[in-house]
Amino acid sequence: MWSRRAVLAGAAGACLAPSAWAQELGDLSGDIAILRDAYETLHPGLYRYATPTQVGARFDALARAWTRPQTKAEAYLSLSRFLATVRCGHSYANFYNQSRAVRAELFDAQRLLPFHFAWIDGRMVVLANQSGDARLARGAEVLSVNGRSTQRILRDLLPYTRADGGNDDKRRALLEVSGFDRYETFDIFYGLTNPLGASVRLRVRPPGSQRSETIEAATIDLATRRQLLRSDADNNAPAWTVSYPQPQAALLTMPNWALYNSDWDWRAFLDQTFAEIETRGVTKLIVDVRGNEGGLDCGDEIIARLIDAPLQREPYVRRVRYRETPERLNQYLDTWDNSFRNWGDDATPAGEGFYDLRGESGVDAIAPKGPRFRGELVVLIDAQNSSATFQFANAIKTHRLGRLIGMPTGGNRRGINGGAFFFLRLPASGLEADLPLIARFPATPQPDAGIEPDLRVPLTRTDITAGRDAALEAALR
Repeated sequence: MWSRRAVLAGAAGACLAPSAWAQELGDLSGDIAILRDAYETLHPGLYRYATPTQVGARFDALARAWTRPQTKAEAYLSLSRFLATVRCGHSYANFYNQSRAVRAELFDAQRLLPFHFAWIDGRMVVLANQSGDARLARGAEVLSVNGRSTQRILRDLLPYTRADGGNDDKRRALLEVSGFDRYETFDIFYGLTNPLGASVRLRVRPPGSQRSETIEAATIDLATRRQLLRSDADNNAPAWTVSYPQPQAALLTMPNWALYNSDWDWRAFLDQTFAEIETRGVTKLIVDVRGNEGGLDCGDEIIARLIDAPLQREPYVRRVRYRETPERLNQYLDTWDNSFRNWGDDATPAGEGFYDLRGESGVDAIAPKGPRFRGELVVLIDAQNSSATFQFANAIKTHRLGRLIGMPTGGNRRGINGGAFFFLRLPASGLEADLPLIARFPATPQPDAGIEPDLRVPLTRTDITAGRDAALEAALR
């Protein structure tokens, strides 16, 4: 879909301001040789959406681009644009896995737009205002930024943005600024391609107005952006909440399952929550995973309370491309679990360069667990759900355990890659690329799409202006 070879050949950074990140790097093509070797040897989904010939041509184009002088920002952009062509939501130059020096140089000093926003039918609608200008209040539509239409900005940034297959809803969701992430995808790529100064010229249609006007607004820094962050900076703080919006309805809000580095006992939280739900006589449980890309398989602990017998997971096979990593690559591969370097007998040959992966306890079935919840389950979903939350939504729908309300998920029914990762360190450029190691493949042909909700409830500008959560209202009804 993203056949942008001319851009990969050097034009990716052409729109950078000449004064920004001006120090040029030398020939970095050796990094691309490492990237190519690692991805062709280890990536299980590299050819899910493209042929080896097509992928090889893209590697060749990127290698040629990296022989020419370029800045680190240009290298980061062309690497990101290349990785987006893999059409894998877990294959990208991860903001958080870059070195401290790279983050400081490319991300931390950027000036940012002074508001949060969502894309509604391709239009930029303000969610939260940090500018102090009332014309940028919640529900305002931003029509252009420094003379460039916001629709064109969206179109220009999509090719840098990761997602599985043709799921552009996920790409657009990542290009919103919503306050969930310490680094926002839009901030990074817009800042690198269109560096902002101390102020920005905006054409705006204020809430309730049919007329547009041009305003000059001060930009903000990263620290100011993070003042509206919707997650706690303390990794060990409780990540979820439970509330009771109606006497017999419970709302479990789960904006994040990426709890790898947290000491918070989330399993104990769920134990306590389901015990309290039983005590209160709750008959409807609403689980809100909107904005949650995934992380740990926390949804299994919810499903375990909905079943009376072990539940087989969705019919996807798990495959890897290697049994043991080649020694030539190990020096470039970081990870949190060195068992990923050698699957041993857990990887059995499956033909065509793949190995079936087995050996994880409970990976094929979810065991029931008490207390059992026998009421109605509703799960609120959106396009950000693309990893563990995608799999959770898929299991709920496949096994008819509850209803899905909201908008189609991210991820892809053709299968996603993840589960285990290497962080590929490219030595000459100092950049990092995430490398997922386990691919899921469906047992039968599936559409190139996310999970469709049982009831679609789109976000609208009217709802944003009114501060109304239409999907939650529908769930409560």
